[in-house]
Amino acid sequence: MADKTNKMEGKGKILSGKVISSKMKDTVVVAVDRFIKNEKYNKFQKITKRFKAHDVGNTKKVGELVEIVECRPMSKEKYFRVV
Repeated sequence: MADKTNKMEGKGKILSGKVISSKMKDTVVVAVDRFIKNEKYNKFQKITKRFKAHDVGNTKKVGELVEIVECRPMSKEKYFRVV
């Protein structure tokens, strides 16, 4: 029987970004960049959003590129986990 914690098929958004903080216990802060086109000026804007993600054992360090997947809320602001 398959392990339920590793199943990710159809379980929400998968985002990739860079770890910018790992000071909290079992939590990392990941900055996700995306580009939005301005319709009026036809230029692209870089939008950065920060997500808190669950990282058991604090295995990720600052500067690493990681993938995070949406999951159930683990606290007030933490609803992603590191893949």
